[in-house]
Amino acid sequence: MKERAMVPDEVQGLFMRGADYAFARWGRPIVPVVFGVGDETLATIKGAIEAVVALAGHKMAETDPELGANLMLFFLRDWAELLDVPNLGEMIPDLAATVARLEAAGAAQYRAFRFDEAGAIRAAFVFVRMAGGMEKLSAETVALTQAVQALLTWGEAAFAETSPLALHPGTGAVILRPEIAAVIRAAYDPVMPAAASDPSHALRLYARMQR
Repeated sequence: MKERAMVPDEVQGLFMRGADYAFARWGRPIVPVVFGVGDETLATIKGAIEAVVALAGHKMAETDPELGANLMLFFLRDWAELLDVPNLGEMIPDLAATVARLEAAGAAQYRAFRFDEAGAIRAAFVFVRMAGGMEKLSAETVALTQAVQALLTWGEAAFAETSPLALHPGTGAVILRPEIAAVIRAAYDPVMPAAASDPSHALRLYARMQR
C-alpha cells in the first residue's frame, strides 16, 4: 500500500491536546499483560504489540524491574467491572469518578499513561469496552489499534476521523497505514527526544519521515 504524504501540520496535529503539544514515547522495554480475553485472542494481541514495537525499533522484555508489567490491557463488557479489579484504584486515581465519566460518555476505550522523570512513558493502562460496536470488530483490528495507540501519547483527535489502520489492497489483511508507521519509526529514532512539548518537534518528526 502506498504511503500518503503528510504535511508538517498534520504530524503536529497527531500530538495536540487542546492547544498544547504533548509527545512522549516509551523510555523502557515494554512488558505487556492482558486481562479479559481467551488464549487465542491473547496471542493475537501480544503478536500485534510485538509487531508494532519491532516496527518502532524499540524493545520488549519478560519483566519490568520496577513494575513487573508496565503495559496493562483490560478488555471488559461494562465499565463498572473496573471497580471490582483488585488494587486498580491504586493505579488509577479517582477510579470511581473515572468509571462514572466513561459510562456517561458511552466511551469505548480509555488510556492512562504514567511517565518517568524525563517525561518518557514508564507505564500505560489500556481499557477497552467490547460493546457498542467494538465487539463486531475482528480481533486483529482491535489488537493492532490498541498496540498503535499505546506506543505513543497520540493527541485526542489523532484518529477521531481516520483509523490508523487500512486493508491491504492485495490480501485484504488489516495493516497499519504506511504514513502512521512512518510517524512511529521517526518517533523512536534514537536521536529524537523521549518527550517534547514544543511543536517544533513535529517538524523534526516530519524530516525523519522523508528519509
